[in-house]
Amino acid sequence: MTARLRHICRHPIKAHGREELASVLLSPGACLPWDRHWAVAHEGARLDGGWAPCQNFTRGAKAPGLMAITAALDETTACVRLSHPDLPPLAFRPDDPAETAQFLDWVTPLMPEGRARPARIVSAGRGMTDSAFPSVSILSLSSLTDLSGRMGQPLSIHRWRGNLWVEGWAPWAEFDLIGREIRVGPTLLRVEERITRCRATMADPGTGVIDADTLGALDTHYGHRDFGIYATVLEGGPLIIGDEVRS
Repeated sequence: MTARLRHICRHPIKAHGREELASVLLSPGACLPWDRHWAVAHEGARLDGGWAPCQNFTRGAKAPGLMAITAALDETTACVRLSHPDLPPLAFRPDDPAETAQFLDWVTPLMPEGRARPARIVSAGRGMTDSAFPSVSILSLSSLTDLSGRMGQPLSIHRWRGNLWVEGWAPWAEFDLIGREIRVGPTLLRVEERITRCRATMADPGTGVIDADTLGALDTHYGHRDFGIYATVLEGGPLIIGDEVRS
């Protein structure tokens, strides 16, 4: 079976909403455009203006309700429309301080008691991915099907906050690609490392309620907590759903 690109996803505000795309233009050395362009720093964050580790931001690992947010970004106006099953929709521009205040009021009810409160929105000139280098994450639908079968429940792709989803690889074959180059449509990427997972994947992205012990299942069945791979873009170009993936 020829491997194909089946989903393209981005997350304009780190941990606060996802959207699926029909196409995207990748650039060398860059993240997927507008992916994690902004992040929500909490009141205890220690930031120096550049990329920072995920501990500085409000995220699904600490606030599972955030996992149920969906997003739609207008790239022309840099306006993000957010939706959540328990909240009214909100449209705002993260670069506008006045509108950011509206967002902070909107999202605060999703924060559990005892957790640091969301304080401000920041950007860093690159995507605030969990990797210290600008990365694109690549995940396998076959691996997801295998894990879902072992857990006895279907798992949504949106638990994993991935960028590119590939259909047609053997389950877990993506881990054999570390250090290798792959072609996705006209682009060339180098696979750098596995993605180690956190508690955010335990929440149902439809409700924001924890309903699956994904970390325990990964430990039990595979002896690790990894799902997906990080890659860097060596040669850019346009991607569309259905592009061939060659490894």
